[in-house]
Amino acid sequence: MQPEQRAVTMGVPQCLMVVDASGEVLASLRMDGARFLSMRTAQAKARTAASINAATGGMAFEAAHSAGIASQGGVTNLPGGLPIRFGGRLAGGIGVGSGTGEQDFDVAHAALAAVGADVI
Repeated sequence: MQPEQRAVTMGVPQCLMVVDASGEVLASLRMDGARFLSMRTAQAKARTAASINAATGGMAFEAAHSAGIASQGGVTNLPGGLPIRFGGRLAGGIGVGSGTGEQDFDVAHAALAAVGADVI
């Protein structure tokens, strides 16, 4: 299922951001009704996931707080960011925002499946 279809099925319009391994934006989508500020958090989630090569949301509070300040909000511990890997090799990250953390991860997982990326 395509990620935007998953969001529609859940009834939660989402913001999606895809970055390459260096954090540069490759694609973005803001569905009608998604929160405007979620574009910024989706980008931070995607960049964080690509940077740490792991899902967002698992950093210790102190580390997450310091990283957020040092990066002026460019790094976040909010759930909803996943690394994009093909055959174990990091290609970038996806960040999803505008729902709960669980909903954001659900749509991010749908996005990975839609492009044939490794399951995270």
